[in-house]
Amino acid sequence: MELVKKFREMIKKMKAYQYALTIIGWDSNTEAPRNTFKRRSEMSGYLSKELFGLRTSKEFQDTVNELYAKIDNLDDLLQREVKKAKKELDKIVNIPEDEFVDYMRLINDSQIIWEDAKENDDYESFKPNLKKIIEYNRKFALYYNDQANPYDTMLDDFEEGMTTKEYDHFFNTLKEDLVPFVKEIVKKSNDAYNDLRSKRYPKEKQREFSQYLLDEFAFNRKSGLLKESVHPFTWNTSPEDVRLTTKYMENYIFSSIYSTIHELGHATYEQQISTDLDDTLLNGGTSMGIHESQSRFYENNIGRSLAFWETHFDKFKELFPEQTKGYKAEDMFKASNHVEASLIRIEADELTYPIHIMLRYDIERMMFNGKVDVDTLPKVWNDLIEEYLGVRPKNNVEGVLQDVHWSGGMLGYFPTYALGSAYSAQIYYAMKDELDIEQLIKDHNIKEINLWLKDRMHQYGSAKTPKELIEMISGEAFNPDYYVRYLKEKYSKIYN
Repeated sequence: MELVKKFREMIKKMKAYQYALTIIGWDSNTEAPRNTFKRRSEMSGYLSKELFGLRTSKEFQDTVNELYAKIDNLDDLLQREVKKAKKELDKIVNIPEDEFVDYMRLINDSQIIWEDAKENDDYESFKPNLKKIIEYNRKFALYYNDQANPYDTMLDDFEEGMTTKEYDHFFNTLKEDLVPFVKEIVKKSNDAYNDLRSKRYPKEKQREFSQYLLDEFAFNRKSGLLKESVHPFTWNTSPEDVRLTTKYMENYIFSSIYSTIHELGHATYEQQISTDLDDTLLNGGTSMGIHESQSRFYENNIGRSLAFWETHFDKFKELFPEQTKGYKAEDMFKASNHVEASLIRIEADELTYPIHIMLRYDIERMMFNGKVDVDTLPKVWNDLIEEYLGVRPKNNVEGVLQDVHWSGGMLGYFPTYALGSAYSAQIYYAMKDELDIEQLIKDHNIKEINLWLKDRMHQYGSAKTPKELIEMISGEAFNPDYYVRYLKEKYSKIYN
């Protein structure tokens, strides 16, 4: 008991430092004045150094190792937590402290450099930072396991147990069973609702609709809020402090609508985790793939459904009477499910979206294997997107600079987006067996869907592995056939 008490105290102290760094990160990405970044970088570096010292201290190592040696005598939750601590410790303990601190400073600085590079279409200004980020991650992965492919180590960081072998199998399944169908639908697509999608929608009214959606999706405003950022994201410190952002584009209304709903999926997951896990290592979502399954479920299975637009089109018309004149709910449904070969991932339709992820997966794998460097990266990106979707970026903003992830060091994250979409389809069919999803949406009762997800998965945080959760929910192991089935059923009906 003394050993467990000691472990708990150290975890709590680490969480205090992590809390401060998380709040700094939120502020940096939302409303921090530009001149604050130099001082912010210095202070973040200091806090990161202190946190690194706690995580790698001999006292913490000894405590974790002693508990790990007694693993069979611990309860299930503590076993899971100690195994998680041991794994994270083994990954970080061999990283020299000065390298870790330098890396944290690099990540902090890279955020604003990427934003400026994207705004000015200036890849050259971001390239040196990106090169260092890749080098650091490769080096850190080899510190942990010099016998493994560094990219496999990075993939495992975001989706426990996943390697290039598993992802290759998954993406090959999509290429064989889905891509021919995607190409067929793209040929049938037209611009029938282009006018509805691209009219000018004032930002203030978009903000009002986003706030309306927060309430419709039963988001707890006492434990969170919505703001605006260059790239939409969700940030949290506990279930009682979950924040999300969205992006408003006056010439593309679906950007804010589906960014907001997507992030609400992430935020709902975090708000519904049991607060009993707050002071443990199990108080966040269990993996990026499972997390993405929730954001994609809310965005696509709910937000892009006919029932959603039949329920909320009147409110939308109230805010945008001129833009919606002559249109009905079914038009919005079809417009929101319009399929086309596009360049921007976050604005891609549901059907072509996994192809954008395949591109990033292929590129990351090549970068870690030394087949692509930062100098050739833009051309490789442009060539691949042209090969996969038949479109080519006119500049790097439409290409290699469009995503925030690499500036934050999140290499190995992208594949979880496609995996999450596949998870969401399997969860959707399991939920349909128990709930009338369409009727709940029409009844303004998404809260009932939230509670179903809380009971089946959200409450557990990361106390369960991704594989355990999928089997608990659906009664079987992960099966990508559900994803193919869902997309084919939905888009066959829309496009006859």
